[in-house]
Amino acid sequence: MADNIARVFADAIATDPNRPLLTWYDDATGERTELSGATLANWVAKTANLLTDEVGLGPGDTATVLLPPHWQTAAVLLGCWAAGLTVADQPGAAEVLFAATDRIVEAEAWSAGDRYALGLHPFALPLREVPAGFADYVTEVRVHGDHFGAYPPGGPAHTALIDRATARAAELGISPADRVLIDVDRYPDPLDWLLAPLTANATLVLCAHPDPTLLPTRQSTEHTTHTLP
Repeated sequence: MADNIARVFADAIATDPNRPLLTWYDDATGERTELSGATLANWVAKTANLLTDEVGLGPGDTATVLLPPHWQTAAVLLGCWAAGLTVADQPGAAEVLFAATDRIVEAEAWSAGDRYALGLHPFALPLREVPAGFADYVTEVRVHGDHFGAYPPGGPAHTALIDRATARAAELGISPADRVLIDVDRYPDPLDWLLAPLTANATLVLCAHPDPTLLPTRQSTEHTTHTLP
């Protein structure tokens, strides 16, 4: 079994890195972004290199991720795990923090010294105004390498999370090779919208603020085989 969550991701894209892996919709804004496994892997590698080369982090360190379900959130989470970090979900000590611009005040509850803000623009454009005390994730991550070396062991925390994701995939009825349409408003936990599908070797169609009238069309055009409504 993989001992680093990012290895689960790498295994999931190994057979066909060019197939659409993650497609993102926001029906409130009309956004659509599609990433192949290779493209998402590039973002993951850049994030892991940012954490290891610039911030100097690795196994035993903790990241806080105050981000909603989003394709950039997938890159951040997988990048953290690739570097061997643990992702915390309760306020406390952390070495690095990633926050959406609308959660900057909430980030004050965390003690991380290195802080990155994300505007979650559909085309990953830089922030027009960077919050005080933060760096712009998109600007900073782009300068880092497109490939990341051997993944360090993730330790017991990674193993436990992989086990939970595998069990959750079974609970949600996600099968290998599925293309899963997920209402992320109802399934905001990364265990559901990211890790469970990846451990099942499924691909993802994520939708925020879904318009029920668009569901049949989306199922058809995206060739989905399973839906988490």
